Amino acid sequence: MVTRHSSLVTRHRHPPKGAAVRRRLFASVLLLLAAALGCTEAGPGASGPGPALPAAEPELRPLGRIVPLPSSVEPGGAPYALTAATRIGVSGHPGVRPVAEQLAARLRPATGFRLPVVTDPSADLVLRLDPAATALGDEGYELRSAPTRLTLTARTPAGLFRGVQTVRQQLPAAIERPTVQHRAWRIAGGTVTDVPRFPYRGAMLDVARHFFTVDEVKAYVDRIALYKLNTLHLHLTDDQGWRIAIASRPRLTGVGAATEVGGGPGGFYTKEQYRELVRYAAARHIEVVPEIDLPGHTNAALVSYPELGCDGKAPEPHTGIEVGFSTVCADGEATYAFVEDVLREVAALTPGRHLHIGGDEAESTTAADYRALMTRIQPLVAKHGKKVMAWHQLTGDATPAPGALIQYWGLDRTTAEEKEKVAEAAKAGAGIVVSPADRAYLDMKYADDTPLGLRWAGTVSVRRSYEWDPGTYLPGVPESAVRGVEAPLWTETLATPEELDLMAFPRLPGLAELGWSPAGGRDWDTYKVRLAEQAHRFEALGIGWYRSPEVPWPAR
Repeated sequence: MVTRHSSLVTRHRHPPKGAAVRRRLFASVLLLLAAALGCTEAGPGASGPGPALPAAEPELRPLGRIVPLPSSVEPGGAPYALTAATRIGVSGHPGVRPVAEQLAARLRPATGFRLPVVTDPSADLVLRLDPAATALGDEGYELRSAPTRLTLTARTPAGLFRGVQTVRQQLPAAIERPTVQHRAWRIAGGTVTDVPRFPYRGAMLDVARHFFTVDEVKAYVDRIALYKLNTLHLHLTDDQGWRIAIASRPRLTGVGAATEVGGGPGGFYTKEQYRELVRYAAARHIEVVPEIDLPGHTNAALVSYPELGCDGKAPEPHTGIEVGFSTVCADGEATYAFVEDVLREVAALTPGRHLHIGGDEAESTTAADYRALMTRIQPLVAKHGKKVMAWHQLTGDATPAPGALIQYWGLDRTTAEEKEKVAEAAKAGAGIVVSPADRAYLDMKYADDTPLGLRWAGTVSVRRSYEWDPGTYLPGVPESAVRGVEAPLWTETLATPEELDLMAFPRLPGLAELGWSPAGGRDWDTYKVRLAEQAHRFEALGIGWYRSPEVPWPAR
């Protein structure tokens, strides 16, 4: 039986039945109050937040005082000023103009300036590619700010896009507002040279427990892009609902998509809607990793296609949040035909490198069946041109495929035996993405009195989510095997975009910093001040956030 080790508790608990909509509305009101007032979060002996910041942000933000913290900052000289005469110059490379147009579109509403994008190296704001800048890698950039010119240089368009996020954060937060703001727009003088620590920096959004529309997911993409994340992991299938159209298996959306936690209507993405999401993310240099969770978390699939179960009987639709009760049949060829149909169609829709096949909490699957299933499913991923990504339970009763990406979601207190399995996989060549639930899960409560979220992994304060190192977290896993960090947001208790924001912010920016910034340059005392300064930007972007008492937020 593939089960949780004794050091872990079951991941989910069943919510009270009935009145789901009223419960969610009431919880939203309570969490809004928590966001405004702050709940008891810091533990005994924890240091306080320090003096509150001034209510107004500084007219000129010191260079590099942003999130994530840049690799290298050399302040100096007078600032650059964005004016009505500013033109945005681009090189002839076709990948530069789309980034420049996105920058212009971001800056125009608040400034009221025309900001034309021109092929002219004499423009005062220049985006340029330098293929010889190998030290910048695939996503690094250099920003030079001087009184007469702002120059952003990268080796790739992705690097330019990451640099644009720095330009945004160096400008006053009012730059994010949708209407004209009459003020100066200056960027402190000097040079920022910035490269990411890890190549994988992700956020996971669970659209299976509660369904979120295309526009709602796009809004989340925009939020993670600001903090230089480069991967959106979409949890598309679970016991409560199936969220992507599969032409060869129409009952998945005709039947399996019609439920969600609490008894809501569910929903799904058509193929074109999914392509639209992938394109939208790609324009922000974010790769989408779709997850089809197997062999557990499959009740919605079993409701749709009962022959996937060993007894051939359709289970009842599931609208609760308990786990571990569903599994597909390892002995039935119908299972493998189904999996191949699904993976083939999802792979064809997804230009990214990975397909996530789940593998967690298969508590109704015997160890022998789990091994048999994963031994046959993993080659199907490769057959359709993708690499396997899976939760770390794949390392227990199965062998990860060559080049697999293993996502660790255990806790600090997870047994040494379970962690050793992950270390063995890393030594055999698997890449590791680190998402410890008691550090990186955004759906965990901030404090005992947080109205939304769960607490099976304990409470996760803003400070706790920041004070750890992905590169050294797992014993026996060398930093060279760690591909990066991901911040999952499960939605058993979250039903609206506002609730997503309140649980993701302000923890998500800190987790993004863990993935981007050098380990040696980070510490809580300086980070909490930079995080507090993000409050003005949250407000300008319309992001509701939890006002953690650990952080010296601007005075009100």
